[in-house]
Amino acid sequence: MRGRPTIFWFAKCGIGVVALLLACGGATAWFGSKLLLSSMSTRDGTQITFNRYIQDPVPDVVLVGSSVTFRLKEEHFGTPRVRNLALAGGSPVTGLEIVANQRQLPKIILVEANVLSRSVDLALVEKYSKASFTEPLFFRPVRTAVAAYENWLHTPLGHEEVSAGLRQLLKQPPNDFDNHVYRERALRELNAEDPSVAAQENVGRIRELISAVEQRGAQLRLFELPYSAQIEQSRSVRITHEIIHAGFPDPGRWLHIDYTRSELRWADSVHLDDRSAVLLIQSIDRALASLLGPR
Repeated sequence: MRGRPTIFWFAKCGIGVVALLLACGGATAWFGSKLLLSSMSTRDGTQITFNRYIQDPVPDVVLVGSSVTFRLKEEHFGTPRVRNLALAGGSPVTGLEIVANQRQLPKIILVEANVLSRSVDLALVEKYSKASFTEPLFFRPVRTAVAAYENWLHTPLGHEEVSAGLRQLLKQPPNDFDNHVYRERALRELNAEDPSVAAQENVGRIRELISAVEQRGAQLRLFELPYSAQIEQSRSVRITHEIIHAGFPDPGRWLHIDYTRSELRWADSVHLDDRSAVLLIQSIDRALASLLGPR
C-alpha cells in the first residue's frame, strides 16, 4: 500500500510535464514561426539566416552571394522587404538553390557574380529545401523561449534611428585606412587561384536556375560589386569576370549599379567598408525601384 502514493506522485508529475509541453507547443503556434531558431541559434549565423528565411513571409527581394555581398546590411536598404542570404565564405549558387527550392519565390532575386570559384554546399541545400526542412516538435518550446529572449536583447533600431545613422555616416569623408597588408595577402591568393572550372560549372547551374525561377514568375538579375583597382586586376577576378559575362552577355540580365569609384573604400581591398556599402545599397535601391514599379 505504501507504494501507491509514490506511483500516484510519479503519475501526477508525468501529467504535469506533458501539460507543460503541450502549453508551450500551443504558445509556439500562437506566437508564430518568426521566433523559431535552430539549436545553433547563438553559434551559427548561416543557420539563423536560413531558418529565418524559411519561416518568415516571403520577401519581395532576395540577395544571394558570398562575403562580398554579406556586407550589404538589410536594415540599410530603403526598399522594404529585402532579405540578404549571402554566405560568408560560401557560394552565391548555394543561396540561389535554396531560394529556388521553396514553394513561393520572391519577386526579384539578385545573384552576386563576384565569387564563382566555390562549389555549392549540397548539405545546406538539402537541409533547407522546403520538402525536407522540418523543425523537431519536442524542441520548439525551448527554442521559442530562447529566440524570444534573443529578440528582447537585440531589438532592432527603428527606421528613423537607422536613417539618422546612415546620414551621419555619409557626411563623413572616405576613410583612407592603410590596408596594404591585407591587400597584398588577397592579391597573392587571388593570383594563385584559377577559378575556370568551378566558374563554368556555376554559370551552367545559374542558367538552369534562371529558367526554373522565371517560369514561376520571379525576376532574376546578376550583379557585381566593385573591388579595389588592384584586386580587379588579379588573375581570379579577371577570369571570373570573363566567364560570367561570356555566359550572360545580355545587358538586360544585369542589375545596373552606378557609383563614384573615388568615394569607395575597402576594409581589405576586397570587402567594402560600411560607408561604401551604404553608397552601393542606395544605388541598388534605385535600380530596384524600376524593377518593382509603383508600390
